[in-house]
Parts: sequence; structure tokens; C-alpha cells
Amino acid sequence: MTALGKLFRTTAFKLSLIYLSVFSIFAAFLLGYFAWNAQRLVTTQITETVDAEIAGLAEQYRQGGIRRLVAVVESRSLQPGSSLYLVTSFSGEALAGNIAGLAPGVFDRSGWTETVYRRLDEEGTERPAMIRVSQLPGGFRLLVGRDLEERRRVREIVAQAARWSAAFVVILGLAGGFFVTRRVLKRVDAITDTSRTIMAGNLSGRLPVFGSNDEFDRLATNLNAMLERIEALMRGLKEVSDNIAHDLKTPLTRLRNRAEAALRSAKSEDDYRAALEATIEESDGLIRTFNALLMIARAESGQARDNMIELDAAELARSVAELYEPLAEEKGLFIKVDASGPLPMKGNRELLSQAFANLVDNAIKYSNAHGAGGDDLVLSVRPAGERVLLAVADRGPGIPAADRARAVERFVRLEQSRSQPGSGLGLSLASAVARLHGGELILDDNHPGLRVTMALPRQGPQAGALPPR
Repeated sequence: MTALGKLFRTTAFKLSLIYLSVFSIFAAFLLGYFAWNAQRLVTTQITETVDAEIAGLAEQYRQGGIRRLVAVVESRSLQPGSSLYLVTSFSGEALAGNIAGLAPGVFDRSGWTETVYRRLDEEGTERPAMIRVSQLPGGFRLLVGRDLEERRRVREIVAQAARWSAAFVVILGLAGGFFVTRRVLKRVDAITDTSRTIMAGNLSGRLPVFGSNDEFDRLATNLNAMLERIEALMRGLKEVSDNIAHDLKTPLTRLRNRAEAALRSAKSEDDYRAALEATIEESDGLIRTFNALLMIARAESGQARDNMIELDAAELARSVAELYEPLAEEKGLFIKVDASGPLPMKGNRELLSQAFANLVDNAIKYSNAHGAGGDDLVLSVRPAGERVLLAVADRGPGIPAADRARAVERFVRLEQSRSQPGSGLGLSLASAVARLHGGELILDDNHPGLRVTMALPRQGPQAGALPPR
């Protein structure tokens, strides 16, 4: 397709033609209305002038008879730019006036008529006129009229203005249509080129934003945000795939080796039972890992937002503390809940409970690293303006500031945690749940230990917003 053909087929050019047509119709209607009013005004002026002259001449006839009327008509007929006059006898003989000829039958009826005439001083030239014929006492007839040349000139002026206006509107409309279309087409082509780059596999491509804040800039900004989200999801998918390939290979290998060792070396039913129990335990760990991955996927996709309800954050913290209290007591730890009074918020109770439980489980797991029993775990819930802060503070080794951003990634296990069982998904799930709710996960020093806080908006995430990456 040629560049000109491509230009003609654009929606912007078609819209420009539609606007041009609508404007042309409106302009034609306006000019027609103006011409009609101008012609009506000229006609009204003619009729008023002629009526006034007939009334005056009739008065002259009443005062001085036919001779006085003839004298007045002769005098007026000789003046430049005079009206049309004709006085005839009862037999139709012309007595005075400046008309040499009329169309047949015009003089035989009284009232207004548009006809053609010839002046005495313009023999052979017929011109249009509006005349009124009146019958005087004694059988005399009086004709007074006006040439319609003035009305014709008004019509020609309007017609000429209409022609020039139409030409100007068409030229200006087409030029404006080409300009707008080329500008729009340039923006659309830029979007198309970027889309082709993205479809070719380069997810880092972004639509150009020109800073005009027009509809194309707003569209490009939203599409770029969507592309960033897609790129982040694809990058996360690749990371998950790579992590699954590396981190789940070890437990699967252990499962196979145990089954093979049982088949090769088991001597009794107890040996087989022990091998099966170890296999079941390893399988449960794999199932927990996959469940955590599924929950993270649900949180990052935003689908779980449909299940958000009103809940009490303080009651949620107390429930999790009660659930993990026996495990903490086994390690000689005491869980303290700092949550006074109900604290309502909107969220997904299942995911929030699981995320908070993961934080408590991590705190219990790593608080034993000091080997000092009795270290407190503090679960706190408190308001902060329009947000709710759900925090878990421990007395463990903590996480260095340089590693905190990496610690929330999937399957990441820092050096100090490799001696503990786990999959490295606890903080990743908590971070994904916080983002799902429009909040964030904050890792701070507890001096000593780690303080992990989920800062969540009370009213839940904004409608239509996607969880950020």
C-alpha cells in the first residue's frame, strides 16, 4: 500500500472528511439562510417603497386629477435611479411613465407581479421588475414598480461568497485533515513498530511518550505500565522455572535415591516402612513448596482480590500467635502479641493468614540461632494513618541490609539460613501478598534480630490497580 493510500484509509482522515462535510453543510445552510433573509429584506424594502409611492401618487390624483398625476409621474420618471412608472387611460393608452413595454396581460390585473419590462431609454433590453398595478377612479390605471437588479446583485454577491467560502473550507479542511492524519499516523506507526518489536521477543520495548499529555500519551503510559507488568511476570516465570529446575531437583533426587536404596538394601518390613515414611515426608515438603508457589502466583496475578472481605487485623494476629505458640514453647520462646482492640481492614483473609504465619514460622525457626532460650517474638498490629502495620520482630541473626532486597526473591536462602529446613519462599509469599493488597513488605533491624512489617492500606487496593513488581 502506498503512503498516500495508507493516509486515506486512516480513521483520522475519515473523521476529518466527516467533520469537513458536516461543517460544509452547516456553512451552506448558514449562507443560504443569509441569502434568503437578504433577498427577503430587499423585497420588503421594494414593496414598502412602492406602496408609499402609490399612496402618494393616489393622493396627488385626488387633489389635482389626472393632469396633476401625469405631471408628477413625468417629473419622477426623468430622475436618475427612479422607480418604474406608467399611467394609462381607461382605454389602455399610455399617458405618462418610463416603461416602453411589459409582458402581455400584466397590466390587466391589479396587485403585485414579478415580470420583465423595457425602459424607454433602454430599447430592446428586458429586465426583471416587481410592479404593483392600481386602478384609479375614472378608469385610469397606475403602475409603480422597482427594478430587481439590486436583488440580483445581492444574490450574486452571496453566491460568489459561497463559492469562495466552499473552496476555502475544502482546501483548509483537506490540509488540516492531512496534517492531523499524518500526525496521528506517525504516533500509530510508532506504536505499531514497538508492538512488532515486542512480538519479536524483545519485551523491553516501550511505546514513545512525547510529553503532550494527550490521549496518545495517556494510552502509551498505560500500555507501558502493562508491558512492564508483563515483562516482570515473564521474568518471574523464567525465574520460577529456573528455580524449580534447580531447587526441586535435589529433593526429587533424594526421593529417587531413597526408593532405590530401599529396593536395594532393605531387609525387613521396618526398613521399607522407614523408607516410605522418609519418602512421604519429602513429598510433603514438595507439596508445601508447590502450594507456596501457587499462592504466590495467585497473589501476583491479582485474582485473589475477588475474595477480599472486612476483617480484624488484631484478631488475625492473635489467631496466628495461638497457632504457633506450641511450636515456640518447644524452642523455649515466648510469643507476645501487641494488638489492642479491634483494627478493621479489607483484605484476603486466607492469604494474609498464610503470609503472617510464614513470618512467624521464620521468626521461630531463626530465633534459635543464638542458642538463647526465652528470646521474645513480638507480633504487633497498629494503625498508621490510612494503613495497618502487621509486624513480626525476632531476636535472631537478622538479615544484612545489602541482602534484604534479594531475601524476598523466590528460593533465595542466605548463608545463615542454609542450615535450617525450608524452601526460601516464606518472605517471597509475604511480599507478594503485601503487593496484592496495595502495600509493601519492609525489612528492618530489631537490634538484635529482624523486624518484618507488612504495611497494608485499610481500604484494600485501589480498583483496577495491579500488584506491582
